Amino acid sequence: MTTLYKVKDSVSQKTLGLMRMQFWKTAIEEIYSDDPPSQPIGTELWRAVRKHNLTKRWLLRIITDREKDLDDRAYRNLQELEAYSENTQSSLIYLLLECLGVKDVHADHAASHIGKAQGITTCLRATPYHSSRRKVYLPMDVCMLHGASQEDFIRNSREQNVRDVVYDIASQAHVHLQHARSFGKRVPAAACPAFLQTVVLEDYLQRVRRAHFDVFHPSLQARNPLLPLQLYLRSWKKTY
Repeated sequence: MTTLYKVKDSVSQKTLGLMRMQFWKTAIEEIYSDDPPSQPIGTELWRAVRKHNLTKRWLLRIITDREKDLDDRAYRNLQELEAYSENTQSSLIYLLLECLGVKDVHADHAASHIGKAQGITTCLRATPYHSSRRKVYLPMDVCMLHGASQEDFIRNSREQNVRDVVYDIASQAHVHLQHARSFGKRVPAAACPAFLQTVVLEDYLQRVRRAHFDVFHPSLQARNPLLPLQLYLRSWKKTY
């Protein structure tokens, strides 16, 4: 499903994006009719659906919200960003849980919060890239609260009001991450591989805090060489 997440950045016109989304909607219908499209991704997805009995609703929800996201506008508020994250990122994690054979209400709750944390953090991490293209997608209500304009982000402002926006958004991602981990003792160990992205999320949130919430700080563009080790340790301990 990674292809779906690249559509917005790979098309120059909304119409082209809508055409690709319609292709995937049709492909999903064909897959669940046991008549997959003759292309590699469709064939592999059909195999996964048959093997793991994947829920059609999660796949369609990802496509539907990615289609809405083609409008290319900032989120009106933080709740809208959370809803988008739930419908895309969390839905993908629900599918991963199904692939792992995990059916557990606590795992589902954790997945919901991790997906929201991931969507919010991704929006933050992508801000320098989007700003370089004169686009800003950060929630407008948070920006207005601190008197930060889109132009402030486009010119890579490092003023306190811009940092305050980043602080509020990063804090909400952290809250979701903490909520997800509050279910840790009740989540089956088999679910942990689907939740390992928490290592990457936590790493970014810690680094943006150390950068005093300057989302344009050069340190945030560098890779953490210890991430593979941290991922291995969490995987070995079966924790997230």
